[in-house]
Amino acid sequence: MATGAAAALAGGVTTVCEMPNTIPPTVTVAALADKVRRSEKLTVNSEKIKMDLRFFFGATEPAHLITLQELWTGSSAELQRLKKRCCGLKLYLDHSTGNQKAPGGVIDDAFSMCAELNIPVVCHCEDPDINQAARTKYQNPKDIADHSRMRPPESEEKAMKDALALAKKYGTHLHIAHLSTKGGLDLIRAAKKAGVTVTCEVAPHHLFLTVDDYAALGTLAKMNPPLRTREHQEALWEGIADGTVDCISTDHAPHTLEEKNCDNPLKAPSGVPGTETMLPLLLSAAAGHWPHVASEKIFSILNSPPAEALAKVGQFSISDIARLCFENPNRIFNLGKQGIVEGATADFILVDPKKEWVIKGKELHSKCGWTPYEGWKVAGRVVRVVQS
Repeated sequence: MATGAAAALAGGVTTVCEMPNTIPPTVTVAALADKVRRSEKLTVNSEKIKMDLRFFFGATEPAHLITLQELWTGSSAELQRLKKRCCGLKLYLDHSTGNQKAPGGVIDDAFSMCAELNIPVVCHCEDPDINQAARTKYQNPKDIADHSRMRPPESEEKAMKDALALAKKYGTHLHIAHLSTKGGLDLIRAAKKAGVTVTCEVAPHHLFLTVDDYAALGTLAKMNPPLRTREHQEALWEGIADGTVDCISTDHAPHTLEEKNCDNPLKAPSGVPGTETMLPLLLSAAAGHWPHVASEKIFSILNSPPAEALAKVGQFSISDIARLCFENPNRIFNLGKQGIVEGATADFILVDPKKEWVIKGKELHSKCGWTPYEGWKVAGRVVRVVQS
């Protein structure tokens, strides 16, 4: 938690909303209280780290929903204190890291309860039946690209349809995490036009990487939902340009290199680190410079930017970054941030948008010590974090 917070601050992120798929999972008041306690005493090399850490609650059984309800409605000072640090409920519609897949009955009850209590529901959208069927067809342990085939776009789209139907039925605020497909984006557009209360986010790895990058990165490009084709990548940028996408969020998952470099690539843990590199990547795009590796001899395939996507991005700017990474998340998850206004508590960053540098995993602050963007040349770096 401490090194993750240090990495976030180095990347210009001063507020982190952490997911519940940890050990132990955040499905009890005790687990939440322990995380809050730890977050208030963060140090790296004896230096105190100031980070606003919020936590999503998880649910895989009815008892977890009852606990969340007690947390949200309890009148004790302790429950009210913990509630302020809880930003919503996270549901996994299929297994991902942490194996927190929620059964159907729990999912339905969660949407109903969260609508009544005005709790945002964040969904990891993958359909278990479609994924299982795909797994029977693609199991080549020598081909890491099978990971994307085992979790196809249709899986995300089917799960999103189910989640949107529940949001419409109960009037729940649904937030789609790490949207990765063109079809999913179309579903969001249609749902918003139909008046469904839905928001969504995309992750930097889906914006800057595609299935083509498996050849160079191997398991370092393995995450859930998986990398997609160039067509889907371009659609996500278009969704940012037309306002369909509400947020850009890292889905930071810092597995170790030892874990990633296992004998069977398809069994390597899914997830990539990303808090420290998100802003430099976005600042590069805002400056009109597609980030790329410094040495063409290393990962030549990554040097080919999606020209069509960049054309669709058009006027992507620093103000878009503020909207997608601050204004909208602040509103969606009721974080209570005031922004840069007179009289507000200082909590902002200063960046040099023209500073060019090369991303190197060993120089980043995350304890895992690696990045899928190793050797990428970016424009834009955090100069100072100002907090009071």
